[in-house]
Amino acid sequence: QDWRKRGTPFQSCVSLQQEAPRPLNVLCDETGRTTLTSCDFNLRSLQPDPRLENLLQHVSVEDFERQNEEARRANRHAELFALYPAMDEVSSETFNMLLMLCVSFLNRFDIEIEPLFACIALYDVKERKKISENFHCDLNSEQFKGFLRSHTPCIDSSSQARSAVFSVTYPSSDIYLVVKIEKVLQQGEIGDCAEPYMILKESEGGKSKEKVEKLKAQAESFCQRLGRYRMPFAWAPISLTNFFNFSTLEREMSETESLNGNRKGTTGDRRTTMLQARRLSERSLNSEDNYAVSNFKATTLTVNTFIKQEGDRLSDEDLFKFLTDYKRSSSLQRRVKSIPGSLKLEISPASEVLSCCLTPELLQVKPFPENRSRPQKEILEFPVREVYVPHTVYRNLLYVYPQRLNFANRLASARNITIKIQFMCGEDATCAMPIIFGKSSGPEFLQEMYTAITYHNKSPDFYEEVKIKLPAKLTEKHHLLFTFYHISCQPKQGACVETLLGYSWLPILLNDRLQTGHYCLPVALDKLPLNYSMHSPEKVPSQSPPIKWVEGHKGVFNVEVQAVSSIHTQDNHLEKFFTLCHSLESQVTFPIRLMEQKITEATLEHELKLSIICLNSSRLEPLVLFLHLVLEKLFQLAVKPMVIAGQTANFSQFAFESVVAIVNSLHNSKDLSKDQHGRNCLLASYVYYVFRLPEPQRDIARLGILVSRYYTFGRTTAVSVGSRLLQSRVMSCSNPDIHGTQTATDEEVKNIMSSKVREEKKHFHEELALQMVVSTGMVRETVFKYAWFFFELLIKSMAQYVHNMDKQDTLRRSRFSDRFKDDITTIVNVVTSEIAALLVKAQKETEHAEKINISLAFFLYDLLSLMDRGFVFNLIRHYCNQLSNKLNTLPTLISMRLEFLRILCSHEHYLNLNLFFMTSVSAPASPSPSLSSQVGITQSDQKIASMFDLSADYRQQHFLAGLLFTELAAALDTEAEGKAISAVHSLLSSHDLDRRCLKPEVKVKIAALYLPLVGIILDALPQLYDFTEARSGKGRTGSPDEDQESTNAINQSVAWAIAGNQFNLIRSSGAPLSSLPYKQYNTLSPDTTRNLLICFLWIMKNAEQSLIRKWIADLPSMQLNRILDLLFICVSCFEYKILLYDLISKSRSPLCALILLTYVALLGNDRFPGLNENLRWRKEQTQWRQANERLDKTKAELDQEALISGNLATEANLIILDMQENIIQASSAVDCKDNLLGGVLKVLVNSLSCDQSTTYLTHCFATLRALIAKFGDLLFEEEMEQCADLCQRVLHHCSSSIDITRIQACATLYLLMRHSFSSISNFARVKMQVTMSLASLVGKSSDFNEEYLRRSLRTILAYAEEDMDMQPTLFPVQVKELLRNLNSILSDTVKMREFQEDPEMLMDLMYRIAKGYQTSPDLRLTWLQNMAEKHAKKKCYTEAAMCLVHAAALVAEYLSMLEDHKYLPVGSVSFQNISSNVLEESAVSDDILSPDEDGICSGRYFSESGLVGLLEQAAELFSTGGLYETVNEVYKIVIPILEAHRDFRKLTSTHSKLQKAFDSIINKGQKRMFGTYFRVGFYGSKFGDLDEQEFVYKEPAITKLPEISHRLEGFYGQCFGEDAVEVIKDSTPVDRSKLHPNKAYIQITFVEPYFDEYEMKDRVTYFEKNFSLRRFMYTTPFTLDGRPRGDLREQYKRNTILTTMHAFPYVKTRINVIQKEEFILTPIEVAIEDMQKKTLELAVATNQEPPDAKMLQMVLQGSVGATVNQGPLEVAQVFLAEIPADPKLYRHHNKLRLCFKEFIMRCGEAVEKNKRLITADQREYQLELKKNYNKLKENLRPMIERKIPELYKPIVKVHSTTRDSFRNSSFKKYEAHSSQNI
Repeated sequence: QDWRKRGTPFQSCVSLQQEAPRPLNVLCDETGRTTLTSCDFNLRSLQPDPRLENLLQHVSVEDFERQNEEARRANRHAELFALYPAMDEVSSETFNMLLMLCVSFLNRFDIEIEPLFACIALYDVKERKKISENFHCDLNSEQFKGFLRSHTPCIDSSSQARSAVFSVTYPSSDIYLVVKIEKVLQQGEIGDCAEPYMILKESEGGKSKEKVEKLKAQAESFCQRLGRYRMPFAWAPISLTNFFNFSTLEREMSETESLNGNRKGTTGDRRTTMLQARRLSERSLNSEDNYAVSNFKATTLTVNTFIKQEGDRLSDEDLFKFLTDYKRSSSLQRRVKSIPGSLKLEISPASEVLSCCLTPELLQVKPFPENRSRPQKEILEFPVREVYVPHTVYRNLLYVYPQRLNFANRLASARNITIKIQFMCGEDATCAMPIIFGKSSGPEFLQEMYTAITYHNKSPDFYEEVKIKLPAKLTEKHHLLFTFYHISCQPKQGACVETLLGYSWLPILLNDRLQTGHYCLPVALDKLPLNYSMHSPEKVPSQSPPIKWVEGHKGVFNVEVQAVSSIHTQDNHLEKFFTLCHSLESQVTFPIRLMEQKITEATLEHELKLSIICLNSSRLEPLVLFLHLVLEKLFQLAVKPMVIAGQTANFSQFAFESVVAIVNSLHNSKDLSKDQHGRNCLLASYVYYVFRLPEPQRDIARLGILVSRYYTFGRTTAVSVGSRLLQSRVMSCSNPDIHGTQTATDEEVKNIMSSKVREEKKHFHEELALQMVVSTGMVRETVFKYAWFFFELLIKSMAQYVHNMDKQDTLRRSRFSDRFKDDITTIVNVVTSEIAALLVKAQKETEHAEKINISLAFFLYDLLSLMDRGFVFNLIRHYCNQLSNKLNTLPTLISMRLEFLRILCSHEHYLNLNLFFMTSVSAPASPSPSLSSQVGITQSDQKIASMFDLSADYRQQHFLAGLLFTELAAALDTEAEGKAISAVHSLLSSHDLDRRCLKPEVKVKIAALYLPLVGIILDALPQLYDFTEARSGKGRTGSPDEDQESTNAINQSVAWAIAGNQFNLIRSSGAPLSSLPYKQYNTLSPDTTRNLLICFLWIMKNAEQSLIRKWIADLPSMQLNRILDLLFICVSCFEYKILLYDLISKSRSPLCALILLTYVALLGNDRFPGLNENLRWRKEQTQWRQANERLDKTKAELDQEALISGNLATEANLIILDMQENIIQASSAVDCKDNLLGGVLKVLVNSLSCDQSTTYLTHCFATLRALIAKFGDLLFEEEMEQCADLCQRVLHHCSSSIDITRIQACATLYLLMRHSFSSISNFARVKMQVTMSLASLVGKSSDFNEEYLRRSLRTILAYAEEDMDMQPTLFPVQVKELLRNLNSILSDTVKMREFQEDPEMLMDLMYRIAKGYQTSPDLRLTWLQNMAEKHAKKKCYTEAAMCLVHAAALVAEYLSMLEDHKYLPVGSVSFQNISSNVLEESAVSDDILSPDEDGICSGRYFSESGLVGLLEQAAELFSTGGLYETVNEVYKIVIPILEAHRDFRKLTSTHSKLQKAFDSIINKGQKRMFGTYFRVGFYGSKFGDLDEQEFVYKEPAITKLPEISHRLEGFYGQCFGEDAVEVIKDSTPVDRSKLHPNKAYIQITFVEPYFDEYEMKDRVTYFEKNFSLRRFMYTTPFTLDGRPRGDLREQYKRNTILTTMHAFPYVKTRINVIQKEEFILTPIEVAIEDMQKKTLELAVATNQEPPDAKMLQMVLQGSVGATVNQGPLEVAQVFLAEIPADPKLYRHHNKLRLCFKEFIMRCGEAVEKNKRLITADQREYQLELKKNYNKLKENLRPMIERKIPELYKPIVKVHSTTRDSFRNSSFKKYEAHSSQNI
């Protein structure tokens, strides 16, 4: 802005780009300003905005409303919930911690002379365990591969993998990736073979190159001869600590172990939870616990050095020991011998889908491209702890680990030892099976494997891992054969490479069980005898000839065998159970052998029952591994009676009880994970994915074609699992008539035989339900404790039964037998009783009851899809009734039923279940006979109002919805309201986003179903969270105002609310909320309220609008006011929250307007025609929610959030606007419009005070114009308060930077003025309201823009000039007068903007502006309030309170002129006790203004209630500022008014506040801190009018001099330049002649309040000494020669007393100094003052109560201490040593002598007091103080006792000797002195 063009004396200081120092703004005197019409700017020079074409056209109100409605209905969002954040839906998608490892050599070693082979595995050092199988790879060139061609028959593609996927179940910082390097065997120790790699470099050339070529030739020779043998070479450890994020590891584990998913409202949610349960309970690649990929960082690692392998340290134990030391000691890392090389490893998280991947069994994982040459391998994990996951893939692997061989006592030939390992199916040499997995660059499977060789070692350690693919069926002939050889490294003529040393073997089966574990086997030297494999090596029977053994049959070979098998259970109980089940299903020959036991057919039944009972005794890990198969067998036994030896064996009860026991064990295990409902995840995944009905074999054969050799990566298909688990023969026999009671054997056999003839079957679901009903004792208790599992089994079996029996098209009531329905009814009743019984127990049992309740709800939820719905509805009704009868605690009852109904209502056919399609034309039969829905209660027969009530007819016709709404209404009084509202919200959200409900006519019917919810919400109105109060400290009862930036900010509506509405002279329309007969309830949380309100808006949006109008027309006035209150809250609730650009828009950047324009453009739906399609949310899409704000969002995500949030705010407010239009249209026909207009205006004004989009504002202003046209008379006569608020909000939008908003606001404001003139022919009140609104706006609003507002004023002027109808009237003249006044206020605003960064100058300006409006009380009051707000924002609460006191005094002056009441204050005089400055307001008198003049003093504050509101606000601020005594004075004025109005409630509150204030005075006492004061003087021409001006500044308490100095120096340094500002350090008078003319000088001095002695009598308390201050003093020390300090004899002091224009505290924080007095103290007077201060300090410290020993000792130390006693003593020696020669100093000398006399007396009292206070350890200190005191006293004694005789002479000399009366006079000292002289 260039103010020079406007002819003002101001200079610009707002340019942000100006590099030169900013010139200071000078405040010119405004005291001469007397009118509002002065204008220094011509509006006509501006270009007006475009005008609305049809604004001045004559259109009927009806047409106007119709056009507005059509415009509002265009381009609206169809789905409201598509814009609303989803509720608490947290995705629990987890990922396996899979490490993708790619290996590639860069330069390998420095020389390349031979092929090398790598073996990679993971080791956990802490657990001392290898945690993965080996991954073999090599990166040899084709040249080196050629060296081995004679030993490599073929190279399969599976052996050429260079990348692998490792799985880590338990990540740890102790995990190492170990790379072992092997080479082809050659002659020499490992060190000898490694030496060339350490000393030679191929790049050096010359001799080095020749040596390399020679070594390469030697290597080729060894490869051709010994190519099949390997030797250890080097290795490298790689720690994975840096790749895992262990800071969040523990949290991730806890989150993974308990599912985050929530069983919610929709079917999709439920499926999601089941999927989550499955994902947790299925472990891909043997990994159960999954961690987020974010915990692992992708990295590329290069290994530059390798550790040379030591031949005597090859075992795993040596490896773990070395890794432990290596991790702990850095010196060890330097000591080890290393080989330079380079190995590149790329480690990254594995992706969800890998292409060209092989399983650990080398099976291909789809997708597997055929042209890919190098596959990726999955590496099997060996977890450090048990992983409880059932087998879901076929896996049958055996791992053999040769560990140690002791041939130390063998012949010398046994040195280079290797072991050939074979898996034999017989004893012949040809029986070696090709099932050993090969290594890299070779065949896929081998018949034999050789261990690596340690050169010349008779007792070698081995580290080989031999992986074997076990045959599916093992026999006694299968065994492991170990053949030991010595390998000759030196080539000899005709000598064989291998020399046989011996044999050993290990049978695979022992008693038909797989052998695993550690073994120490003997070694046979000779050829093995016949049938050796039938026995173990340790127990071979004696042979002929006898077998020769190494060391006499001692164990010399250590080997470990481990299996990973889904075939072999390795558990006795499971083996027995599966064996006996197999004997039942297959044709076996009895007796059968089971380990050491033989079982005959007669004992089979007994043994099988025992094995069933003992199943639960199995170890947990194998039981879990084979859980699916165990449950399948038990279910088969439960449903199929078996015939054993001609007798029927019924295992149903035993099988069922075993299942119950297993379920109980799995739930009680701490090692197994559960979901949030306490359900075991293994069982959940079993029911959902694995369980199939026991079917005949022919059905299995039909399913068998789906079995495939291919598996998906890390997962198995449900089909493959199900088909594998169903491969067992099932006898087709059944007996549906079996009960829980025993029957005769022949009867049973008869039934069984007859069942073979009938085609009836014993169905699983019936048997399961029967067993649940007849169970007793602990079994029954466990069944219902874990009812969820059996309910899920029932549902799954029922669904499969319906499908298998083709009963989908059968009537629901005919699908299942009556006996089964009875059992279901019994189960539901029993479970309900169990829930009620548990709820009366402890809290732990309550949680258990909640889980059972949820399980029952989901059970009935599923039954609705399978059984007769009438039957299920009866079950639901019985549940609700039974629970109500047994529970007395209402909150618990409601919570349980709510959770139950929430689940039921989430059914996919919920709408059809509620008969939402019922119309008067057709009413289909109810699915439930109990509903009596055939009774045609049609919409036309009932009253409209009853459709919004929860009537009995509604609950009968819409069963589930009626139940839910009933519970919701009851829950609003309890703590369960959030759950109830969440259920309704979920339902409406699912309807809104359901593709089946997209048509508008369908949504109308759905909305009609939810109409009773509107009545419930209206009844709950007082419970709703008031977003208006949260946003700006104002409630829905007060008039909305601007947003406040501080909770302490002053606000008109706040004062209005504080004052109440009892004595308002202007009638308020509509009943305030507080006056409605509401019951007091608990308040809902913001989120809960928001969810409830969005439901209300959805219903209002989709319901039939004509129906709503009819309903509104019939409502009483109180209900209509409730609706308006509800809409008021909705406006504030759905205000647009700036998410993306809040920081930028709050800045003062020039981009602000552009960003705001962008934001509004985002919100307009018409700007984005395709927005509806893009914003429809679905569950599979990314969810957006405000609750969980991420901090790392991309710009695109932030843009999307802003877009969605803006569209939600726009749509919600448009729905609210629709409702207001409905209310206006419906109420215009009846005689209640005067009661509603105020409420409608409140809502509209509130919406205008919130952040809104241009789309909404356009429609809102159109509605306002229609309202003005329709109810103009009422608006201007009855609703003056609302009209004032409306003017302020419209004016605010007139300053908008957005053209369309500004155009609409201008048109509305002009129409408002035009109609007000037309209705009353004088719009003085509107003029005053607009003027006051602008004054308030410019003082408060931070985003107010003066330039745009001027343009708006120009537009209004254009309207007035173009309005031909109004030209003959005075209206155009009055408009121009108003615009001149407004422009004048804007000029003041311009000045204020210049002083934004100088708070003192800004307040001076606002003070002068307020003073300039002395003749306009309304505007003066507005500016005083503006000042109060500014002070409150700066936390100057006392000054803010003073502004309000001045405003109250102004109101009191007005009221005293208007009417004479004794209880009212008599003008501003009555406020003198609060502040003497208030008399300024007495300038208002009846000769200046007339209260009766229209438009004068018309604001809401010019009333008794307004006065009370201002004073109460002032009292609150005084209390906040710590001036509690002033609070009392304020209430002295308030209380008589309250008493006169009998407002005892307010009196109670007032006296309570007074008590609190008095308590604070008592408790805080002198601990309160008031302001600190400084004198500030300005010197220099740069300051302009401030030059040589002096002020007293009031700063916050404990402000130090450097603080204010730094602040002022910094500010003026910015204005003039840092070099041009100088702070004068001392307080001496400033000599202008010594100042630099181009510099600005600031002198800052600390000053203290000064009081005369007579004042101190009245100022007793600490408060009184800090209140109403006008005089201040500061001291300046000086000497006569100009120095500030000198000797005691030279030290003078100048006391300067300043008098200010007004008393502190005032409406400003700085006040001009109007008078200055100076007093000079001579050196002896300075000494007297100092000694008086010291004496006073001693007296205070001595008499302090309670005593403070530390303070006393500190003061004593400063008075008599050995180090400081020279101070007082030196003063005495200087001034008291001799009697002064000048008689004028006699009295000063005597006064100082008396001061010392009192001082030494006080010192003595203090020493004695300290003696009583000290502790034992301070006795020496006390003696030292006493000693110093006595010494000081002795030194001072002669000086104190020396008196000046002249001072003791009598005033009158007595010559008569006849009378001796004078002998008794007071001059005794003089007489004594005279007698001595005689």
